[in-house]
Amino acid sequence: MPDLLHLLAFVLAGLLLNLTPGVDVFYIVGHALRQGWRAGVVAALGITAGCCVHIVAAAVGVSAIVATSAAAFAVLKWVGAAYLVWIGVQMLRRPGALQAGLAAQQSPQAEPLARIFRGGFLTNVLNPKVALFFLAFVPQFVDPAAAHPAGVFLLLGLLFNFNALWVCIGWAALAAWLARRLDRAGTALRWAERAAGLMVLGFGLKLAFSDAPSR
Repeated sequence: MPDLLHLLAFVLAGLLLNLTPGVDVFYIVGHALRQGWRAGVVAALGITAGCCVHIVAAAVGVSAIVATSAAAFAVLKWVGAAYLVWIGVQMLRRPGALQAGLAAQQSPQAEPLARIFRGGFLTNVLNPKVALFFLAFVPQFVDPAAAHPAGVFLLLGLLFNFNALWVCIGWAALAAWLARRLDRAGTALRWAERAAGLMVLGFGLKLAFSDAPSR
């Protein structure tokens, strides 16, 4: 493991990176606005589970194949892009759900939590940029001379993911709090979900037109 100073730098960098809004954040915020903090937390847990797949894959070298194989990257890129576009379109098609505010949590038409978890998991797993991120970021804090570098990589990745979970839960809590304050402002809530849907859709299109990493 890195020394205390490098470990603190790793944790701080990870927290700052996770505070930056991305497709995962907008997926969490969209569900928290629509169905409350519980849906947002479940979305965060699904995304965290997806990150665990990337961490383990990177630790055993699978993500390195994606990083160096244009074909593997292209397949995962197009599948992930298509899924993100689909998620974004779905969010744009149901903006009226936010009008119900907190009542949506008890609505029989509310999206099942299991589906929200699965959506968060797939949103993360099908994004090759997440795999490449772990390959680029975590090794900077792994000593090549370590007895078990793969094990150190795995531990650091899980630490990053653990810290990221609490940041994601914070995003869910903030979005749910805003929904409670705006539960009478239906127009504002509809535009909030439209904005989240457009951002997710944009991330999908950006992923679709991204280039494979240089070898």
